[in-house]
Amino acid sequence: MSQRNHVTRRAFLHGAAATLAAPYIVPASALGRNGWKPPSERITLGFIGIGNMGGGHLHDVLRNESMRRQLQVVAVCDVDGVKRENARKAVEDAYAKERNSGVYKGCEEYHEFEKLLERKDIDAVLCAVPDHWHAIVAIAACRAGKDIYSEKPLTLTIREAQELTAAVRRYNRVFQTGSQQRSEWNFRFACELVRNGRIGKLQTVYVNIGEPSEERYFPEEPVRDRFDWDRWLGPAPWQPYNSERCSGSYSGGWRRVRDYSGGMTTDWGAHHFDIGQWGMGMDENGPVEILPLNREKNEPMTFIYANGVRMIRCQQAEGHGSVNGVLFVGTEGRVEVNRGYLKTWPESLVNERIGPGEIHLYESPGHKQDWINCIRNRKRPICDVAIGASSVIVCHLGNIAYWLQRPIKWDPARGEIVGDTEASRWLDRPRRAPWRLYL
Repeated sequence: MSQRNHVTRRAFLHGAAATLAAPYIVPASALGRNGWKPPSERITLGFIGIGNMGGGHLHDVLRNESMRRQLQVVAVCDVDGVKRENARKAVEDAYAKERNSGVYKGCEEYHEFEKLLERKDIDAVLCAVPDHWHAIVAIAACRAGKDIYSEKPLTLTIREAQELTAAVRRYNRVFQTGSQQRSEWNFRFACELVRNGRIGKLQTVYVNIGEPSEERYFPEEPVRDRFDWDRWLGPAPWQPYNSERCSGSYSGGWRRVRDYSGGMTTDWGAHHFDIGQWGMGMDENGPVEILPLNREKNEPMTFIYANGVRMIRCQQAEGHGSVNGVLFVGTEGRVEVNRGYLKTWPESLVNERIGPGEIHLYESPGHKQDWINCIRNRKRPICDVAIGASSVIVCHLGNIAYWLQRPIKWDPARGEIVGDTEASRWLDRPRRAPWRLYL
């Protein structure tokens, strides 16, 4: 580990003390004034994965003054050396602006996430790696005693979701799943309207998401400079390098490849199915039967719950037209919600107030802020690992039914597919050696 960049809390405080003796003003950020946490009380944070989402999260933490007051980024990790170096420079440049010297050298680069997790001075990690890495990295972080913010979908398989939930509980970690729609007021209010009976008895939930992933093949290309292709693949089957295979593009890339992801069913499904279950009151529960998409008969993918409610994956809802995000249909009204959007039938529902004696859902101060608060108070955040697990299991069950092209039955309490040995094989996947869930 480079001594140039390894700055512990003790060293950081020592530097701040030395600055006090100098004949110039010390920034409030170094002293813990004006709402800033002193360096000894800031949550030290490592980033694992600095791609599209990871880079966005890093930018948010560095540019948002409220985040900078509470967090100190001390490490970044990625298999792409260019992204890794750019991320470190971004961290050091941002913190340098807060110092009179204009210089900061307190962020370390890591090629291997295991090395980052070995550091005792890191409190928490933000993981934004491809889906096939989610469970391995997160479970390793639990074992290392780190609190975790992990991008959705929670895991690549159902068994991984179950194992990760068990690990978070075993090691008593604070885990926030990156299904940030739960932290937006309109999604919460929409679900409160449904849960409090404002649309009568809930009958159907429609969600508009994309297609499952599939087997895809790409011609071999030369591996780009400073990129560790073997480690990017990790537990996934070996395939020759191709730039699209590992691209973060939503129009193609790894999200469309079954070895690495469940496609848009798990990507957007981890958002919209999640809201659907929130509105149904089915967190940490799930459907009992899944019907696959049948294009020939024009039958959409359907999830049937024990209470008779159906959640349907489709673009058009009967008697409604195009579905914008999530549509709840009850006996006396409808609620439709998406990012920056909320519409109700009748229109007057949008002006309703949820009374003190009614169901009030978890009100988040913001997805990352909620995680930070829970790291400090050791409570479970709005999208705790068990919620992320129940939501992604819905997505995976839909994909399994789609890939096998037949209905499957699910026991939410036991976490098992009922009476179908072939379908049960899809509960997990083989992993390429030496990778396993418990490192």
